[in-house]
Amino acid sequence: MQSMETPEPGDGVRLSTPAAKRNREPILALLREVLPATGRVLEIASGSGEHAVHFATHLPALVWQPSDPSAQARGSIDAWRRHAGLTNLESPLALDVTGSWPDAADEVSAMVCINMLHISPWAATQALLREAGRRLPATGVLVVYGPFMRHGEHTAASNAAFDTDLRRRDPAWGIRSLEDVAAEAEAHGLDLQRVDELPANNLGVVFRRR
Repeated sequence: MQSMETPEPGDGVRLSTPAAKRNREPILALLREVLPATGRVLEIASGSGEHAVHFATHLPALVWQPSDPSAQARGSIDAWRRHAGLTNLESPLALDVTGSWPDAADEVSAMVCINMLHISPWAATQALLREAGRRLPATGVLVVYGPFMRHGEHTAASNAAFDTDLRRRDPAWGIRSLEDVAAEAEAHGLDLQRVDELPANNLGVVFRRR
């Protein structure tokens, strides 16, 4: 979420983020390898909705369920959904990971969470991992994308500067330690299966439910 969201030209509802356009192809390549062939994928914190449209377009055998706690974001997601006209892209859910999850978040085959962990309190990460451990089927995957620290160190100087800026904006925010996230995941029955280095010093992290 390093870039500000801006309206698409001629449309005051469909928000667009430059970062989403840059990272969607590398993330899609990872998703193609780890998501099930069919089923329902719950995307947590879908933001503008651009990722949801892109992934639903290129993974037509999967039903894509976007969600976001922000009414503005859900409006953008729904505008993108209507614009794309995809039958496998659901209406966005109002879902705050730290609150009560709606029934529509049940019976999912996999979960995807892009760029949320560093712009939310640690409690949000804990809630995501707890609910993934409860709701995913056996061997179901949770895919998380974003910047991480590894072995107590930032992976790039730009990430260190970004982390400082995040904590200045909100002391509860900040780039998380991959080891801390993996330990929390393990406590909820999720094993760290794969870590891919993706562009812009971000990681694609795959957890699989035991």
